[in-house]
Parts: sequence; structure tokens; C-alpha cells
Amino acid sequence: MQFIPFLSKAVLCVAILATPAFLTAEETRTKLDTSAAEKLGWKLGVQTYSFNRFTFFEAIDKAASVGLKYAEAYPGQKIAPDIDGKIGPDMTDEQIRLVKKKLESAGVQLTAFGVTGLSKDEATSRKTFEWCKQMGIGVINTEVREDAFDTLEKLCAQYGIKIGLHNHPEPSYYWNPETVLKAVEGRGDWIGACADTGHWLRSGLNPIECLQKLEGRIVSFHFKDLNREGKGAHDVPWGQGVANVPGILAEMKRQGFQGPISIEYEHNWLESLPEIQQCVINFHGFASELK
Repeated sequence: MQFIPFLSKAVLCVAILATPAFLTAEETRTKLDTSAAEKLGWKLGVQTYSFNRFTFFEAIDKAASVGLKYAEAYPGQKIAPDIDGKIGPDMTDEQIRLVKKKLESAGVQLTAFGVTGLSKDEATSRKTFEWCKQMGIGVINTEVREDAFDTLEKLCAQYGIKIGLHNHPEPSYYWNPETVLKAVEGRGDWIGACADTGHWLRSGLNPIECLQKLEGRIVSFHFKDLNREGKGAHDVPWGQGVANVPGILAEMKRQGFQGPISIEYEHNWLESLPEIQQCVINFHGFASELK
């Protein structure tokens, strides 16, 4: 695969080394300059699936410890060690109250929910939309098929929540952006793409080319950098792999993307926080270099 050049290897190396990799988690939270990304409307958070060996409350604490103000919840994560319930539309009113309290105390806002199932049955899908509205979530990431779109567009408009069609690797239904484009053809802005950069790499696709094809249709990101392309690849801190992170960010800026960007780190599950912290540091370092 040939990637669109953005920075030479020498410049890229300098850019990575120039980022404050020596920061502690506390310093990342309090001292890292996030203004460039914020001006672009980028809401960098974590997909709590990155911490799926932990509870949701533990995931939120980890995210907050490295300065992340946003998170994407996934369905089925245990809420807390002492709360017998799971994240999702089946939560009780009391569980919702406790989760909201936790988020407020941690200074973290939920921006997205997924990847989750939706249905063309309005009553079934409405339950998910209603819960997302209660939680302040603006994007539902899913791999629902086209036969549900009429129902979902109606609910999107009613609740003010967008749908992101997520790409797992080939042979999943939306692995190729061409399928996403065909699916949303003739539709309004409520249904778009949840761009998973790592899964594109696992499918042998160039993330920048995929973003260019989806221009105007991207509503959210599951952002990854991988050690190599193809099956069996694993996550690495952003800028240290083959994804051309600076080039991806430049393309996002060119398109005027605004919205949630979820770090989904699927490697070193029990000890990934330092690597996720490095993703945060490198992301803001690269964002500050964008012209």
C-alpha cells in the first residue's frame, strides 16, 4: 500500500520527538495544549472498549487521568464494581443518575455510543435513541443495514442524534467505503460514516483515500494507528505506525470535520493507559502543527 506523503520520515521523527512524551498523566491532564484541536471542533475522547477489562467507571477515571474530556460508551460494559448493571438502554433510572454523577465528577462528556445494534422496528430503536438523548450522546455508531434507514432517519430528526455506519474489517458489511456511499446515496445528513482507520488498514485500504471518498459523510471516528497493515496488526501510539496520522489529520482539517474522535486502542489491554496517553500527546502535537 502506498500512503500519501505528508511529512518526510525525518520531519515526522522530529515531530514525534518534539511532543512532550515525558509528561506524567497529571501533567498531560493539566498542561497539554489542546487549543488547536478544540478550534477545529475536534472532540478527542476514548472508546471505553479500550478498557473492556475494566468497568465503565474505571474507564472514565482512566480517560480523565490523561486529560480526555470525552468518551464513547459501548453496550454491555459493567457500570461499576459495586453496581449490578451494564451500560446501555436497559439501565434503570437510578443507574442513569449514578452514571451521570460519575461523568460530571470526572469532567467527561459522552459523545457517542456504539458499536450497537439498531432495528427497523421503531419501538425497538426508539429505546436506544431515548437513552442516548438522556445521556447527552450525539452519535450512535452501528452497522445496521439499509432497510432500517427510513425508521432511523425519522428518529434521528426527532432526537437530534446522528448515525455513523462503522467499518469492521473485510468481510464485514461496511468494510469498504464504497458500500457506505451506496447505502447513504439520496439520504440526508443524519446518516453517515463512523471512520475506523485501523480496520481500513486491516482490510488493506489506505485511510486517507477512504476519507477522501467519504468527504461530507463522516460523523465520527474510531481512530487507530497500527504497526502494519493487514490481518494480525495491532495498535501502536499514534504516529508510530503505518497510518500516516499527520496526513489523516490534515485531510480531516481540509474537509472541515467537526465531531467526536474516539481513541480505540485494542492492544495491551491491561496496561494500555501509557500508550493511550501517548496517543493523546501525539494527537495534540500533530494538531498544533497543521497549517
